[in-house]
Amino acid sequence: MLADTERLFPKITDEALDDLRRRIGVRIGATAEPWCYEATRDNIRHYAHGIGDDNPLWCDPSYAQGTKYGDVVAPPSFLFATDRIISGYVGGLPGVHAMWSGADWKWLKPVRRNDEIKTEAVLKDLIERDTSFAGRAVQQIYNVKFYNQHGDIVADADSWCFRTERDHAREKGTKYADLKKRAPRRYTDEELAAFYRLYAEEEIRGAMPRYWEDIAIGEPLPAMAKGPMTVTGFIAFAQGWGGLYIRANKLNWRQVHAHPGLGIKNRFGIPDCPERVHWEEEFALRVGAPGAYDYGPERCSWLTHHMTNWMGDDGFLRRATCKIRRHNPAGDLLIITGKVTGKRVEDGRHLVDIEQEARNQDGELSVLGTGVVELPSHG
Repeated sequence: MLADTERLFPKITDEALDDLRRRIGVRIGATAEPWCYEATRDNIRHYAHGIGDDNPLWCDPSYAQGTKYGDVVAPPSFLFATDRIISGYVGGLPGVHAMWSGADWKWLKPVRRNDEIKTEAVLKDLIERDTSFAGRAVQQIYNVKFYNQHGDIVADADSWCFRTERDHAREKGTKYADLKKRAPRRYTDEELAAFYRLYAEEEIRGAMPRYWEDIAIGEPLPAMAKGPMTVTGFIAFAQGWGGLYIRANKLNWRQVHAHPGLGIKNRFGIPDCPERVHWEEEFALRVGAPGAYDYGPERCSWLTHHMTNWMGDDGFLRRATCKIRRHNPAGDLLIITGKVTGKRVEDGRHLVDIEQEARNQDGELSVLGTGVVELPSHG
């Protein structure tokens, strides 16, 4: 264990927190540009494929021409690619780790092909927490509003990160103490075949309407598989979403020069971004994680994928929440389940309430979610 004088990473200080609190409610100006300014055909498809979603409503213009939209539209979670702040690009507390941990999305309009998206963001709140992962932590909550080229608001979302002290998480965190003692899991072909069966049986509702009147409270949603978790899969998501700090050559030098806290030296002594916890096992362990792990917005997108598969082309996802409960390190298998918990008519809309959870191969809770889906009505 390192002595206090040999700490590797900065700590959360009261002075830094006070400085950050002064930013609450202040509109955030220019920051890192988004991965996608526009919902082009390719941008939509790349994002959908990055979460393992091959719904033709997002990916196949010839299919989408026959829907009420007349062309491809973006999956709801595509908006993560249009704003860095909603995705976890946080300010303040330089050198203190940020883990994306949840969101509360509300959608008002679909994002159509070639829509241009602009955003407005504010720091909404800071809440100090005591956690088993890293002891003292700060929940940093942002609000982001999304507008199309016509000035229409298409979505409004809160998202939050937990700012944690990397040294404390590595040395004293108890959340993954048991997991780190386990031998690496190796699956049999039979275990993987049973898991892959969920992919073979995955149903995209598509053009067949799911009517509100036909839904019963307590009705389950089909289980959905995600995984097995691999670094390849994490990178596939980053290709569609864009990452937060993934830069090459001069652009990486410029980023680290402007924000020295982002340049954490690798084994060659070269400053590299903290985002490499998602593909570099050694660095993930240094910050207290159980290994290289998935992205938070990726997991949130899996939950919305679960619901859009179920609702069909004529449904509309009005709201979704996501609360991350643990990391999904490489090697994990994840199964998402859900059920209908309520239905109602509100302002002429026929709405269905959904609860979701996802558990890994050991039955450990990974994420909780809720949704509100608007469905067509026979009436």
